[in-house]
Amino acid sequence: MSNLIRYVRRRLGWKLFVSHFIVVLVGMVVLVSAMEYSMPNAFEHHMAAMAAAMQADSPALAKDLFTNFHRAVNESLAFSLPAAFLVAIVVSTLVSRQIVKPVRCIMITSRRIAEGHYSDRVGLPQLHNQDNLDELGHLAISFNQMAARLEQIETTRRQLIGDVAHELRTPLTTIKGYLEGLMDNVVPADASTFERMYHEAERLQRLVHDLQELSRVEGGAIEMRPQPITVAQLVNTAVARLNYQFKEKEVELATEVSENLPAVRADEGRIGQVLLNLLGNALQYTPSGGRVLISARQCGAEIQIKVSDSGIGISAEHLPLIFTHFYRVDRSRSRTGGGTGVGLTIARHLVEAHGGRIWAESAGPGMGSTFTFTLPVASL
Repeated sequence: MSNLIRYVRRRLGWKLFVSHFIVVLVGMVVLVSAMEYSMPNAFEHHMAAMAAAMQADSPALAKDLFTNFHRAVNESLAFSLPAAFLVAIVVSTLVSRQIVKPVRCIMITSRRIAEGHYSDRVGLPQLHNQDNLDELGHLAISFNQMAARLEQIETTRRQLIGDVAHELRTPLTTIKGYLEGLMDNVVPADASTFERMYHEAERLQRLVHDLQELSRVEGGAIEMRPQPITVAQLVNTAVARLNYQFKEKEVELATEVSENLPAVRADEGRIGQVLLNLLGNALQYTPSGGRVLISARQCGAEIQIKVSDSGIGISAEHLPLIFTHFYRVDRSRSRTGGGTGVGLTIARHLVEAHGGRIWAESAGPGMGSTFTFTLPVASL
């Protein structure tokens, strides 16, 4: 008996069947009990009306009629109750199967996805309107959405591994080539050779640092210390750090930030990192003689900070992907400039961690680009 109970507990279909069976059984008991309780009173009531109509009052006749009536009711119940019981079993089985079928399908698909088959989906009925779906149908839709998201994450993970391997391969190949040349006395062991090797090793170190930073930011493991700070202070600090590089490349760096803007609530170091990243990108993609402008304005309960440049611009198809890992608009130019391709991804996570948004706009190639991010106004 304990094994049977354990078996039923592990099967949703049997649980539904047993629950339907109990409902039917209780209904039958209530039906029989109600008939036994109400039948004598009802019979006497109808017999009194019939005796008045027949001008007769015989206790023996009434008792005989009641006995025959009771026997007829029992005979009808003896036939109808088993019939109803069998029909209830059939209906309960069919209903249980219809309910369990999509649940079992979700269970099988979830196991397939757990094994790595991320493209598997739960089948849905062909309905013109999803409002006609029941809770199980909506559960299947939610499950498919979850599976699609997992597939997207897995695709991103594989692409990330490939991109990291590609980024590591280039400097490692260069360093290895120089070392082989040094061992074969093909490359001179002078300052120029070691400087190039040092440059490639520095690039590797920068990539590893950015990957560690990206991992911490995406995992929410960074420590944030937001406090009220003026936008002018944030911008001036970033400009001071990169002013020399802009002058060296002969790119104008201008600011339009009012001192009257309300303070924002932000971690100065982290938002400074975002500004440095955006300014570095603007400098990298703006040719000599170009211009980069930092501006800020208040929009409701947030401050919009913009970094606009007169650089190479971004095509419309690249804009939705610009903040993904290792995505580059111009791979050759980025690789020469030494970018790791994760700076904008880190910037997006840092801005979102502050409760803000970040996006890019461009009129097209050669028309420059504008990166905008928002920060919440510090509450007084």
